[in-house]
Amino acid sequence: MKKPVPCEAVEKAARDKLTERGVAVQDIANIVYDLQVKYNPDLTIEECYESVDAVLCKREIQHAILVGVELDILAEQKKLSEPLQSLVESDEGLFGVDETIALGSVFGFGSIAVTTFGYLDKEKVGIIDELDKRKPKIDTFLDDLVASIAASAAARLAHRQRDREENRRLEDIKQRENEELIG
Repeated sequence: MKKPVPCEAVEKAARDKLTERGVAVQDIANIVYDLQVKYNPDLTIEECYESVDAVLCKREIQHAILVGVELDILAEQKKLSEPLQSLVESDEGLFGVDETIALGSVFGFGSIAVTTFGYLDKEKVGIIDELDKRKPKIDTFLDDLVASIAASAAARLAHRQRDREENRRLEDIKQRENEELIG
């Protein structure tokens, strides 16, 4: 039986890939703040950062980052076979695998994350827009992955805000979030 890859190694690798590709947690937190501050005027950028950080603890997100960024890098190195190389390199409009991988990682945060992902994918705000336009780098997968992380973090904050409005105890909120971090 093969030995599983330790969770810490996977998380570190995913975070390192984001950093190597020029994406900081702060960049994503800025998007989350802009998305959520109109619904929660007391929101702080620190809460957004913490929410992004929590989302990056999820295995589905980490796996999606590792696969997507690897495909972007291979495309930059022209190591994909045709026609996949051309599809990824040109970010072909009808090539939806990048969105499919990113979308799959938001499902753990409910329909609000799904609709927010769709909005971010269309509007391309902040670092997402920079990644979408950055040349000669290929970020076909990365821009969508960043949108999925931001959408998930924003949804997490929205759910947390509702819990606070319903006067749930902080311990109950944290327990629920810890249960949601499984997987």
